[in-house]
Amino acid sequence: MFILEMCQLKLEGKRMVDVLDKIDVRLLEELKQNSRENIASLSKKLGIPRTTVHYRIKKLLEEGIIEKFTIKPNYKKLNLGTTAFILARYDPAAGLTQREVAERISQLEWIYEVHIIAGEWDLLIKVRAPSAEDIGKIVVDKLREIKGIGQTVTMVSFVTVKEDV
Repeated sequence: MFILEMCQLKLEGKRMVDVLDKIDVRLLEELKQNSRENIASLSKKLGIPRTTVHYRIKKLLEEGIIEKFTIKPNYKKLNLGTTAFILARYDPAAGLTQREVAERISQLEWIYEVHIIAGEWDLLIKVRAPSAEDIGKIVVDKLREIKGIGQTVTMVSFVTVKEDV
């Protein structure tokens, strides 16, 4: 369980195990699987009263452990079935900060994630589009036109084995 492994990390100066107990961790795992699950059902699964489930969810929201409840779209059915990852080099000669460049990239259509990373490359970008050809258009016509972008490498995903939302 990913969240149980995360309990060894620090959260605002406290270990997560000091903030979350086993019930909170199980509650997070259940909500991660289905954020629409109702409180009565969660209460039965966790073996605790509904009021306790409600209180714990409220506490996790207030503490920022749960940021939001969301959905997982079927991108193939939305005609966005092609996923690619783009590595990009930051060019400081453009006069923009790396964060500013990342922000500009994040505003492009079909861009789903932008990460500032360490290593040989400076940015990791996740793109979803109808086809590899459309991804090529994004890279050539949009991404490479942003000041501060140097070299890019695009990798199209054949199959997604695991993806969390």
